[in-house]
Amino acid sequence: MRAGEPVTVLISSAGRRVELLRGFRRALEAVGAAPGRVLATDCSWYSSAFHDADEAFLVPRLGDPEFVPRLLELCVKHRVDLIVPTIDTEMPVWVAHRDQFDEIGTTIALSHGDVVAIAADKQRTHDWLVTQGFPTVDQTTPAEALAHPDAWPFPLMAKPRYGSAGLGVGLVRDAEELALVARRGHELGEIVVQRVAPGIEHTIDVLVDRAGRCVCAVPRRRIEVRAGEVSKGVTVRSAALEDLAARLGEALPGAYGALNVQVFADDAGRLAVIEINARYGGGFPLSLEAGADFPRWMLEELLGAPSTASPDGWRAGLVMLRYDAAVFVDEQSRDQ
Repeated sequence: MRAGEPVTVLISSAGRRVELLRGFRRALEAVGAAPGRVLATDCSWYSSAFHDADEAFLVPRLGDPEFVPRLLELCVKHRVDLIVPTIDTEMPVWVAHRDQFDEIGTTIALSHGDVVAIAADKQRTHDWLVTQGFPTVDQTTPAEALAHPDAWPFPLMAKPRYGSAGLGVGLVRDAEELALVARRGHELGEIVVQRVAPGIEHTIDVLVDRAGRCVCAVPRRRIEVRAGEVSKGVTVRSAALEDLAARLGEALPGAYGALNVQVFADDAGRLAVIEINARYGGGFPLSLEAGADFPRWMLEELLGAPSTASPDGWRAGLVMLRYDAAVFVDEQSRDQ
């Protein structure tokens, strides 16, 4: 591919990612990849981003054996250059079939399988952080915490080991609550227990290039979270947070594309990484609006064009206050 050639981007499991989709549309215009297109796929017609795309396609659910063949078919037919995964559950599938998409000339904007595996498993995340010397919180099992209450004073955080989007995460205030969560493990999956991190939670958007170098890291302080996604936040300039996220992104074995790292920071300067996600975060539109144009920088690298990326060219102090918006479509078009 060369700069100036048409480019097609596909947002997978597009869901509500309207702002991300529009960010890639603007990026296509910025890099001169006209007449570029942004496509969307989803298993549900009732997806707002599905209807904001230049063209959208219903695909089988992730567990369906036809999921990958259908995506391959769409990528060939529509000459898709870049796939942008958006949800954690589909990433192992993309990793397992990456070679098939490479063969048809489609790049998947996703890190190596090792990074995906580390991010998907909170026990593995914790072990990797400790081994690499990154600051994090102490972590154990419910059984261990209940057996040694002096070593694990309440309150504690309980989380599904393989959870995502904040589902099943909660503060437990006493042994009774923790025992109840542990008994519900068959519903939530295996549970991990963490000490409560001191300070304020931040999400840091990180972009890593093909060579494994951190291009940019933008911390966002979480002001309000709704359904596991940031609804109010503000970009903050912090050398400590930016350096931590950059070192972490470059230490991950085979990181590529957008990542986000959740970190607590307190007034004493203590930092604690609590989570790594191998994808665009739900609050990324704030970083994008602040000037961290990850979609454009990814496309420039894909095209071999001169990079406009700047690690410091984003605006601190920009506040995002989200509200509900609506997309209106004629239901009769569903079967057309």
